Amino acid sequence: MIVVNGRRLAAGEAAIDPADRGLLLGDGLFETLPVFGGIAFRLEDHLDRLARACAVLGIPVERARWAETIALLAASADPAGGVVRLTVTRGPGPRGVKPPAEPRPTVIGTLAPWSPAIVFQTVRLATVSIRRNDRSPVSRLKALGYLDAILGLAEAEAKGASEPLFLNTADRMACTAMASVFAVFGDRIVTPPVEAGVLPGIARALVLGAGSIAGRPVVEADLSPEDLGDAEALFLTNSVRFVLPVAECDSRPFADHAVARAALDLMATAVEADCGLDPLATVQRTT
Repeated sequence: MIVVNGRRLAAGEAAIDPADRGLLLGDGLFETLPVFGGIAFRLEDHLDRLARACAVLGIPVERARWAETIALLAASADPAGGVVRLTVTRGPGPRGVKPPAEPRPTVIGTLAPWSPAIVFQTVRLATVSIRRNDRSPVSRLKALGYLDAILGLAEAEAKGASEPLFLNTADRMACTAMASVFAVFGDRIVTPPVEAGVLPGIARALVLGAGSIAGRPVVEADLSPEDLGDAEALFLTNSVRFVLPVAECDSRPFADHAVARAALDLMATAVEADCGLDPLATVQRTT
């Protein structure tokens, strides 16, 4: 299902203005939200992040319009789960880089299936040569340009991994192509700060907001690749895939996923509180 500027369309009917800056320049943003029982998980948090990002880029904030698009799609989703993507571009403009004086944003919503099979799947990480630009405000926005992620994934797969681990310009850990990173140590759980070039993830915020997981405090702190030598485990968080335990990073194996399972329980509980159902009720969480 596709909704373009408030109109519900079939896939073959959808069309984008060839002058749209999202298409030509990547001048836009997006949010991806899981929906369960017709309700979007952490809707207000996603809308808040999108509004902040639009303010940075100077794109008009149209919160009610966004919410209407998400609600329309969520109502059509399988009650057991769906994935809504909301894309907001600056809209069409004249040729060149300079934005139009009065932008007319394009709002696109799509609905895709969701399956519990994508949750808690182990991943293998490989540190890649591409650096996350922590000096750019775009590193902290869910912006349309994903070429670094695409190239990073290709490099990681060439190394036999399934997901790239990005360092920033100071050679500190940042994130992966699709998720936030958490490292488990004996006395704490650490995730890189937003200032390291990290998107302020919704699932990441949920884990941080818990204060502690499995009896260990969760904190933000810089992490170097060398710090991983002392880590007991790694896991990733993502709004749609929830928690993903890391089985291997740069050929070093990690086998203890107990903290990751506790983080998954936290997220499943949060989804049930928001949406009225546990999407993982039938899933055995014993990876």
